[in-house]
Amino acid sequence: MNFKNQIEIIEKKSRFIGYLLECTKEDEVKLALDFLRKEHKKATHICWACRLKTPFYEKAVDDGEPGGSAGRPILSVLQKKDVSNVCVFVVRYFGGIKLGAGGLVRAYAKVTSELFK
Repeated sequence: MNFKNQIEIIEKKSRFIGYLLECTKEDEVKLALDFLRKEHKKATHICWACRLKTPFYEKAVDDGEPGGSAGRPILSVLQKKDVSNVCVFVVRYFGGIKLGAGGLVRAYAKVTSELFK
């Protein structure tokens, strides 16, 4: 899989690995997600958000994290940066310390922002 960029951060022992994919079709997103699920079989969550230009498509997925605490912050960063034809996946390995909803929002947004530096 050809990811444009990859980054990893640690927040309170949880490991967050972000992947940036340039794509133009929903099928590419599904292929990338399938690839990441195979690569990270022991991951706790694989959250993601995507923005496609034509046809216009936006989607945010929390993958078991508390509602709105993962996919939405990822999508929010994509919207603020006004990027399209991209998908960001964030793989999380739980480190044993709960971050709370606010901590999750900050962590997922931080990983996404770092992918664009």
